[in-house]
Amino acid sequence: MTHEETVTAYLHAHDIPFSLYNHPEGKTIEEAKRWWKDDGSVHCKNIFMRNHKGNQHYLICFHCDHDLSIHDLEQRLKARLQAQGRPSCGKLSFASPERMQKHLGLEPGSVSPFGLINDQEHHVLLFLDSALQQADTLSFHPNDCRGTVVIRRQDFERYLSLVGNTYEYMDLY
Repeated sequence: MTHEETVTAYLHAHDIPFSLYNHPEGKTIEEAKRWWKDDGSVHCKNIFMRNHKGNQHYLICFHCDHDLSIHDLEQRLKARLQAQGRPSCGKLSFASPERMQKHLGLEPGSVSPFGLINDQEHHVLLFLDSALQQADTLSFHPNDCRGTVVIRRQDFERYLSLVGNTYEYMDLY
């Protein structure tokens, strides 16, 4: 089964409504913007990070038109995790392609929250920018940068509760 088929099969199996359209490959936001339809959704950027020890991984999702300072992200995550009694993230860095494959079953350019389907151990912590809570619909790759899944935010949150990874909204910028 392709990555896209895995995602759509999971969503169908759990009666989660969505729409999907395919387009030429867009491994970066700049490339993908050429192919996105004007569908009213908030298109999301996703980055996969690891802590300084390499024993914890984080998937960070935010509006595609924003950039994040990794240093500021470190400080925000550190404060959030410590307030929850969790170990600090320490210094963050981008996770390697090997780590992305191990934890999400994905390759660079295709990372999305739908990769959590492959994280059977629920190892990856997901942080979403709080501004996404205002969106009616969101869009992500279906773990393949040649497609876009458009999903209502409430249905996406239902997906997140079913997939089982820890997630939360927080101010990222």
